[in-house]
Amino acid sequence: MKTMKRICRMLAALALAVCLVGAEMSPVLAVTQAEIDSLKNEAKELGDQKKELEAKLKELANDKSKALEQKKLLDQQIDNTSAQIKNVETQIADYADLITQTEAELADAEAREAAQYELFCQRVRAMEESGEVSYWSVLFGASSFTDMLTRLNDVNEVMDADQKVIDDLKDLQAEITAKKEQLEDSKAEREAAKAELVNKKSELDKQRQQAIALVNEINDNEEENQATLDALDKEEERILAEALRKSRELAAQQAAAGKSTQSNPGGYIWPVDSRYVTSTVGGRASPGGIGSTNHKGTDIGRVGYTSPIYAAKSGTVIVSQYSSSYGNYVVISHGSGNTTLYGHMSSRKVEAGQYVNQGDVIGITGSTGHSTGPHLHFEITENGVRINPLNDGAEPRKGYLTGYTLA
Repeated sequence: MKTMKRICRMLAALALAVCLVGAEMSPVLAVTQAEIDSLKNEAKELGDQKKELEAKLKELANDKSKALEQKKLLDQQIDNTSAQIKNVETQIADYADLITQTEAELADAEAREAAQYELFCQRVRAMEESGEVSYWSVLFGASSFTDMLTRLNDVNEVMDADQKVIDDLKDLQAEITAKKEQLEDSKAEREAAKAELVNKKSELDKQRQQAIALVNEINDNEEENQATLDALDKEEERILAEALRKSRELAAQQAAAGKSTQSNPGGYIWPVDSRYVTSTVGGRASPGGIGSTNHKGTDIGRVGYTSPIYAAKSGTVIVSQYSSSYGNYVVISHGSGNTTLYGHMSSRKVEAGQYVNQGDVIGITGSTGHSTGPHLHFEITENGVRINPLNDGAEPRKGYLTGYTLA
């Protein structure tokens, strides 16, 4: 009887030890399959948007009078593909985390299986060492009815413990099989996502080339597209007038509230990390090489599609939207009649009404709107007039942009 009680105590202690080992080894989930499924649903929605844009572009393909509308759709298509790329990249990262988690869970389950199997082996060895052939032999060996009842109670405890050991072992084996299948599925999904990412990036490059080709076609056929070019020029003037109106309105509101109407006088910083100027303010040859245009800002090149754009001076964002001329653009007011404009962004990071400090990231460079390649179009107005932001040395002006290279 002492031997049997000792066995029961040993089984209980070992079972507790196995539970504690499993609790210590169980990893904390950082990502779930449900989160990845949510990303896949988002990807499907983006795919539906892509089909709608393709249909609209097909309708406008041969209508040159709708060139600006076509460019806007191309920019939206590029934005859609960029969002798809970001979605797939997030899926790949999440799959990597899920694979790491599943591998840890699998190792945990295998360790618990080994411990549970050892528990089963110890139970068998204990039965052998005690000389017990079967549970029935224990009961039939009772010396009295009272002894038999005591033995029956002990046997029931041992039988329950034995069955739990076996059931837990079966459950762990099933868990291990499921984890291995989940691991293989996640690895296959990750590889498929990687292949999709390559295709999406190639698609994005082609879309960008198509958008640039359309703008070049408009510029190269200046006479044929004069109405389009005039519309762009008028739009830029409307944008300036609206920005100045909002700037003065904001300054008046701030003055009425007893606030400073000038966030920080003078002192502009470079709005991007590049110092390579491809076009300055004033007269220049048109992009198509025919005639000349009055360029309204400073173009800064060598920035690509991923460079951060910084607020050149502290102030309040008064415009953050899309236009046919500037594409995605932002205007910041620095006081009455003092504004900075940042054009052709691939994406905007601020909203109208938001206050930004000098150097804050307000967007990412790109080639949206009327643009023939990635660059930043940068404008400054002071006292309601566009000025040259460059300190060219001929007339040194403190607080303006220096240290640049002209293309």
